[in-house]
Amino acid sequence: MKITQVTCMKNEGPFLLEWIAYNRIIGVSDFLIYTNDCTDHTDALLDTLSAHGVVKHLPNPAQPGQPYQMTALKAAASDPLVRDADWVFVSDVDEFLDIRTDQGTIPDLIAACGNPKAISITMRMMANGGIHHFEDRPVIEQFTHTHDAALWGGEKAIEVKTLTRRDFPLKFFGAHRPFVRASFDPATENLSWTDGSGRQVPQPFLTVANKRRRHRFPAAGASTLAGLNHYTLRSLDSYLVKSERGDVNRKYRKFQTKYWSERNEDHQEDRSITRRLTELTAEMDRLKALDGVGVAHDACVAAHRALVARLLERPEFVALRDDLIAISPALRRSQKAASV
Repeated sequence: MKITQVTCMKNEGPFLLEWIAYNRIIGVSDFLIYTNDCTDHTDALLDTLSAHGVVKHLPNPAQPGQPYQMTALKAAASDPLVRDADWVFVSDVDEFLDIRTDQGTIPDLIAACGNPKAISITMRMMANGGIHHFEDRPVIEQFTHTHDAALWGGEKAIEVKTLTRRDFPLKFFGAHRPFVRASFDPATENLSWTDGSGRQVPQPFLTVANKRRRHRFPAAGASTLAGLNHYTLRSLDSYLVKSERGDVNRKYRKFQTKYWSERNEDHQEDRSITRRLTELTAEMDRLKALDGVGVAHDACVAAHRALVARLLERPEFVALRDDLIAISPALRRSQKAASV
């Protein structure tokens, strides 16, 4: 089965090999990756992987003022890797499919859902867990706490990411879900589109009847076969780097205390994805053994650490770090325990 993963990124070098290795072991066959304005050697690592046939790396085609992600997704729709794929999955480098079928692969998930034309997987925001310092080891091993699966920040509807089959009645790919072409009539045409439990997605989501819910639907019971772990915070060090970089797609969006606190719920532990660690480590080692890949990865890690050091020489980032620590659930629990 030909499964193509499409993503856009900027300065994600230290996390790239883990993401590619993980997706390879769950069944992704091809990667189409767009980058822009990288300063941490992400682009050099991708070029090295491209030379070995692991990924296809392209500069983001967006011109000044255009949205990076949507411009790239529009271009991706006509790329052979997408056009000839059986399935396409648009996702980010901090998102990992946790498939809970017997073999835990995308083909298994597709079969378990009844081979629909799309599968929308509900996100779980993985908390920082009180981890301050960046470590060059798998994020799926380090960050294991999250919110209640059916509720996030008081919201019952949670965002999704979507696997899309070749014959989906596609108008265009969105970052979270595909949109159906104008000629499609849901009243007379059947469109099998499931959640991560194999249930048909809600009709208002399918037809975008509610603009506020076009990227999300109620999460209760939606992840028995698969969920999407979203490691949006990672370590405090890496979050400072993310804050300095800003949002690749929305210039007005700031990664500060509000974003951190909203995504740092750690009410329960979920280690189900860590059952893939042995396979993941072996695949990462195979990739690093390719000529030049290990060296390129190490350069990304060194650049990441160097930027953290530079940021902590700036008073505004020291203040941000202290504010983030102060509002972390892990600190609140330790303070509560100390007062007992």
